[in-house]
Amino acid sequence: MRMRHTALRISLLGLAPLTLTALAAGPAGAHGSMTDPVSRVSACFAEGPEHPRSAACKAMVAAGGTQPLYDWNEVNIGDAAGRHRQIIPDGKLCSAGRAKYKGLDLPRADWPGSKLASGKHTFRYRATAPHRGTFELYITKDGYDPKKPLKWSDLEAKPFAKVTNPTLNAGSYVFGGTVPKKSGRHLIYSIWQRSDSPEAFYTCSDVDFGGKTPATKALAPAPAASAPSDEQIAEDAAKSTVDHGGHGGDGPDDGGHGEAGHGQAGHGEGGHGEGGHVKDGHEPHSAVKAANAPAAQGGRLAETGGDSRTTALAIGGAGVLAAGCATLFLAMRRRSARHRG
Repeated sequence: MRMRHTALRISLLGLAPLTLTALAAGPAGAHGSMTDPVSRVSACFAEGPEHPRSAACKAMVAAGGTQPLYDWNEVNIGDAAGRHRQIIPDGKLCSAGRAKYKGLDLPRADWPGSKLASGKHTFRYRATAPHRGTFELYITKDGYDPKKPLKWSDLEAKPFAKVTNPTLNAGSYVFGGTVPKKSGRHLIYSIWQRSDSPEAFYTCSDVDFGGKTPATKALAPAPAASAPSDEQIAEDAAKSTVDHGGHGGDGPDDGGHGEAGHGQAGHGEGGHGEGGHVKDGHEPHSAVKAANAPAAQGGRLAETGGDSRTTALAIGGAGVLAAGCATLFLAMRRRSARHRG
């Protein structure tokens, strides 16, 4: 009998830490952006959120603040589930319809771009949190005019490249595709639809095939786009409101880099973040927290992700179970004492 109680005691004591581990562990949210050809948000982030060089990236900051650039890897919709054309309006493809990233939708011919040639090409998509899923790449039709808002009808009907679960190499998904024969300025639109969640990610990459088209013959050369370096990504990670354990996470206490927008006084609109007007470059912390709520993170949280409460709930649940184990253990000791008495 004593051996049986001893074995039970050991089992109960071991259960609590195991339960805590199981509940606290959770899947990470997927995040990333195209880096070859470089997406708009990646190019502007690489220029530096606080002092971008190009006119287009300065205009993006004027429209939405710097926080969208610190959160360059989060142009997403949490509950897309393949309904991209139904839920993203014309003119808002590059922002995925999210007010936070509205600066990406500005119709301009001077977005930093990448030189691209027709034929076989190796594409790279930086994944700061990798997940299984399918990538689809679309290109604009002949006659595309970058000075007009991008519409779904501006894209070719079918993707020219599509791949499921491509190889992850040095932090980037790498896959091949055959680029159609094009001339002049165009745009490549990518959709990354996760297979383990309804969440999807979107990018716009401006490309130049050389030559002229009626819509681009009078355009001045656009600046060359560069992808952010590993060093920059690591250095600026602390300024991001993106939480790879989910999609929440409050901004710093000073409100300067909350998702409501890090205002840029003197830039165009004076810094309008998603949470409203930013005065003198700072939004109250309460507004930052509200903007970081799941509804501001591109819709309902992905089912396999979580928010900033996930860890607390897990620890709380583990604590309840651990307390239950302790109660059961004490009851067994009392029962054992009665039998001995």
